Amino acid sequence: MRRFFVAHTIKKVKTSFKISYIYIFITGIMIEYIKGELTELTPAMATVEAAGVGYGLNISLTTYSALQGLKPTANGQNPIAKLYVYESIREDAHVLYGFVSKKEREMFELLITVSGVGANTARMMLSSMSVAELCSAISRGDERLIKGIKGIGKMTAQRIIVDLRDKIVALGIADEIPTGGSVAAPVNNAVRDEAVAALTMLGFAPAPTQKVVVAILTEQPDLPVEQVVKLALKQIK
Repeated sequence: MRRFFVAHTIKKVKTSFKISYIYIFITGIMIEYIKGELTELTPAMATVEAAGVGYGLNISLTTYSALQGLKPTANGQNPIAKLYVYESIREDAHVLYGFVSKKEREMFELLITVSGVGANTARMMLSSMSVAELCSAISRGDERLIKGIKGIGKMTAQRIIVDLRDKIVALGIADEIPTGGSVAAPVNNAVRDEAVAALTMLGFAPAPTQKVVVAILTEQPDLPVEQVVKLALKQIK
């Protein structure tokens, strides 16, 4: 989804009180993430100071909860936070959104590709449900659950399901999509990804393919890739 022309800059900032290390990755002309001192935090906004600049980032409640758990540094200073960034650049505004994980940002970027879903609606969705819960609802076609989120109507919920069902698997946002609404047991991710990739190349849709592969590996976690593919070919409809 992003162009990976990466320039990596590391700045070492010395003061009379401490030495701090600020890491900023740039992807093309876009900020990849900001890491620095968490100076302010509300349920809707986090301010991170890096190299003397305070960045205000709009956040979801999921990210807010994660940042609340950060501990102060050893010398009692504000905690150090790392937020992955999405930049919304318009004629009248330059708005930053911060995410505690790449998967949350990737889910946000997918959501705003759906007609009728803007940045604020996407943030509301990620505040109402975790990435795993949202992926599960989309993969199961749970229109009622998605429609229950503030700002999401029936038509928009349907578009989200139709547009994103396969994409969340193809882009690897959902590590495991639960088959029955419960949290899936851990599986060998490398074997799972190889098997799904092989089956996708054979023409099978990613979403139902991953469900079958995860089910097989849950029951027989030590199977090699080729055996998983063979078993999946017998089960995929």
